[in-house]
Amino acid sequence: MKTLAVRCGITLIVLAAANLAFANPFKSRIITGTSSPLVITVPDDHFLKITNFSQEGGTDRGVVSVKLTGDTENTGTANVLTATRIDLSTGASLSTGASSQNSPEIVNRVIIAGPAQVTIAPITGATLFISYRKESNEGGGGGGGNIVFVTPTPAPTGTPSITPLPTITPFPTP
Repeated sequence: MKTLAVRCGITLIVLAAANLAFANPFKSRIITGTSSPLVITVPDDHFLKITNFSQEGGTDRGVVSVKLTGDTENTGTANVLTATRIDLSTGASLSTGASSQNSPEIVNRVIIAGPAQVTIAPITGATLFISYRKESNEGGGGGGGNIVFVTPTPAPTGTPSITPLPTITPFPTP
């Protein structure tokens, strides 16, 4: 009985260690109106995948701003994502009536390649929620960063020729 318990315990420890070693977990952050801005640095050969950016309350929209770093040609800051409002009771309604509500908004996702600095500023009177994951771009499938140029095959000229198909020689049966 003790050996079975020990074996099960060791198995659970090995599985937990494998989960921690191979998992690239998403991180979630809550930004309130009194929080400091959330700054995420995305190094070169990495990317940031934002899967959820929502907002409750406030009159202004939360935005994800990206500043490219390490590139002298592309400078400046761009807003790449706005928060999805989840409190449907505020704002103008699309229909009239006592029980009318705003239609639900679409949750957008964005992937930001490094090197970049991502900033989410707090909004007065609002609570922002963001889920993201930073991943390495090295050997990450899809070609591994190699660019492949494909040129079309030129059309044959002249008269088409017929190529005979190979035939299968039957085996003698005993």
